[in-house]
Amino acid sequence: MSRFEILLPYYGDVRLMQDAVRSVLVQGGDDWRLTVVDDGKEPDVPGWFESLGDPRVRYFRNEQNLGVSGNFNRCVELAEYEHLVLMGCDDLMHPNYLKVIRETLERFPDAGMVQPGVLVIDGDGKPVEGLADAVKRKLYAPKDPGPKLMAGEPLAISLMRGNWLYFPSICWRTKAVQQFRFRTDLGVIQDLALILDLLLDGQSLAVTPEVCFSYRRHAVSESSATAFSGKRFEEARRFFREAADRLDTHGWHRAATVSRRFFSSRLHALTMIPAAGKKAGMQGVGAMLSHVTGRRA
Repeated sequence: MSRFEILLPYYGDVRLMQDAVRSVLVQGGDDWRLTVVDDGKEPDVPGWFESLGDPRVRYFRNEQNLGVSGNFNRCVELAEYEHLVLMGCDDLMHPNYLKVIRETLERFPDAGMVQPGVLVIDGDGKPVEGLADAVKRKLYAPKDPGPKLMAGEPLAISLMRGNWLYFPSICWRTKAVQQFRFRTDLGVIQDLALILDLLLDGQSLAVTPEVCFSYRRHAVSESSATAFSGKRFEEARRFFREAADRLDTHGWHRAATVSRRFFSSRLHALTMIPAAGKKAGMQGVGAMLSHVTGRRA
């Protein structure tokens, strides 16, 4: 029986999506399937998938646009195998991706999530490390890159201090994700919300340093657009305060304290204020300043 459901929620650039699909098709083994859920209306896409003639690939097109979280949940509904990957439609699997995941799960069979090593690339596919990724690597990511298993309050503290994971590269235990799903009231930070659900439910994270995935970071993206408008930080402030209350209720008081500080999100807002003055005007700057100071909006 197949073990890995590789899910590709698609909307946007056709060429980048096709490159992402091709990167999946070179994976070794016969224990996986690719499922693409198209949330757009590009006319040539259905025909391209039909031309692949590959029984390992399923293609669906939504009748109505579901949005980011809605399409994530649609993908999760379609998953039937033991583990799933919800990769970005512009990211790339390296040929060794599933090999690395298989080996990590053999070492940590009870892990609910696996975070492999990631290469960050720009819109042209060239390796890049901007400020956000440098901060992730130097300040927030564990100093010991693994392989190792992380869980409980120590992991919650680490992620509330700064989310160093690369969500599209993670392999998840399917039943765990299907139990909680993605919050549709969150537009950017829904991945961290899901991870918190899983941690509070007792799931663990296996980390391995072997690089097997390319995460594409664009200058213009949903997250950067919402950041310039201030919506990202309003959402983050609400999430971290809610998360702190849940962590307190769970008895993880140190993690709750870290969540209430939402330090990494405030630092992110501070670094974006100069650019926001040009792109978002005073309203965007005001929203970011409120977030930096921790003042209730």
